Amino acid sequence: MKKYRNEWKYCCNEGDFALISARLKSVLDIDEHTLEKNKYSIHSLYFDDYRNTCAHDNSLGIGRRYKWRIRYYDGPKHSLHLELKQKLFGRTHKESCPVTKKELNLLIAGRPEEIIWKTKHKLMKRFCVAMMTKRFEPKVIIHYERTAFIEPITNIRITLDQNISAGNDFEHFLDGKYLRFPIQEKARHVLEVKFDYILPSYIRDIINSHGFKQTSFSKYYLGRKKMEELI
Repeated sequence: MKKYRNEWKYCCNEGDFALISARLKSVLDIDEHTLEKNKYSIHSLYFDDYRNTCAHDNSLGIGRRYKWRIRYYDGPKHSLHLELKQKLFGRTHKESCPVTKKELNLLIAGRPEEIIWKTKHKLMKRFCVAMMTKRFEPKVIIHYERTAFIEPITNIRITLDQNISAGNDFEHFLDGKYLRFPIQEKARHVLEVKFDYILPSYIRDIINSHGFKQTSFSKYYLGRKKMEELI
């Protein structure tokens, strides 16, 4: 049975970002990827089918939807992963498997048939089938910087994302040298609260004290809109 997690999203300004970071740091652990520079970069290459189903479902607020993406952190020295992120009425489930540089290049080139019979990963096989039957292809790169806090015992993860941008130079996805276009104002950021069942009151109080309103903010959808504006 799939395990779905709550994922609450909020938009915040520069002042809220600094204040809530300080407050969360006093009660939660800093994610290991965040320790060196207090933040790390995320690069995600999103795919969609010939009908742009993932983008349309997002814009319509469909309760059951999904996204395919390939992601890496900070730089090409870090491992690549294929991820299937599914959403079910506000709760999320994520599956992932490793991707080689060769496989990445084949997927970007639209040649999944050269991977499907060689890969040992079931998720990769599913994605290759999706590419061959529904014509999934690269649509947008989303890049941003993240500060993350965790509570490992109860599996709580709170992230603060800033400098969110979009691009479509897929050939330079892996080296990070692609042109980026901001998808929102520079002083606007995104707070995400992820937990399994219950959010402790001391964390809930920190979130509520800022008067944040929950939103369905989608980096992927806004990135697609930004690139359409530039065409």
